[in-house]
Amino acid sequence: MLYVVATPIGNLGDVTLRALEVLKLVDAIAAEDTRHSGMLLKHFGIKKPLVSFHEHNEAMRTAQLIERIVAGENLALVSDAGTPGLSDPGARLIRACIRRNLPFTVVPGPSSILTALVGSGFSTEKFFFSGFLPPKSGGRERELRAAAARDETTVFFESPHRLTKTLAAAVEILPHRQLCVARELTKKFEEYRRGSAAELFAHYEAHPAKGEIVLLVQGAAASRLPTILDRAQPAADSEGRQSETAAP
Repeated sequence: MLYVVATPIGNLGDVTLRALEVLKLVDAIAAEDTRHSGMLLKHFGIKKPLVSFHEHNEAMRTAQLIERIVAGENLALVSDAGTPGLSDPGARLIRACIRRNLPFTVVPGPSSILTALVGSGFSTEKFFFSGFLPPKSGGRERELRAAAARDETTVFFESPHRLTKTLAAAVEILPHRQLCVARELTKKFEEYRRGSAAELFAHYEAHPAKGEIVLLVQGAAASRLPTILDRAQPAADSEGRQSETAAP
């Protein structure tokens, strides 16, 4: 059986009891980065064989892991942080299990996507997760234009080395939209910084970002809301003054 196990996105105290139980009982653990996952296991006193499973060997490794599951082994799949299968090779192994009708279960836990979404203060009614922004400017700008057209909040992963380039593009494409940079979530230097693209660009150009970043774009519907309220405010104020004048 395959166990898809969510691991901490920063703070090791966020690991779940069930995740630890599963990691202790499986025969082996498929990890995106065996060194990184090895440190996690060592911290919790867990000794299990680790198998590398990343974008450069996922096709070969998927076939090998599937055969081990068919043979009756219990395996765990972990990513560097958060839930496997989101913007990492884990999705391929999960789909292979589905095709072969092999048993698997997801052990839920920490998620940088949901943590950033809630912490941003933007609408959580509907959101669109778009994964990592493309490294090339053309693809990056297409994604930002798509976000500009959406009514729901858009969530991206971004590299700290490309953040200012992305924000510079957002100044042109999303000049009036609120953005949020959620950085180093659950860690010592956790940061939520909100503002216009121009404000965020100015800050991070002067103070280059480090660590893992989630970039959120406020939805078009939410960005229009203050304008609607502003238009209604004079009428409301007028009604209030009339009421006060009429009062004895």
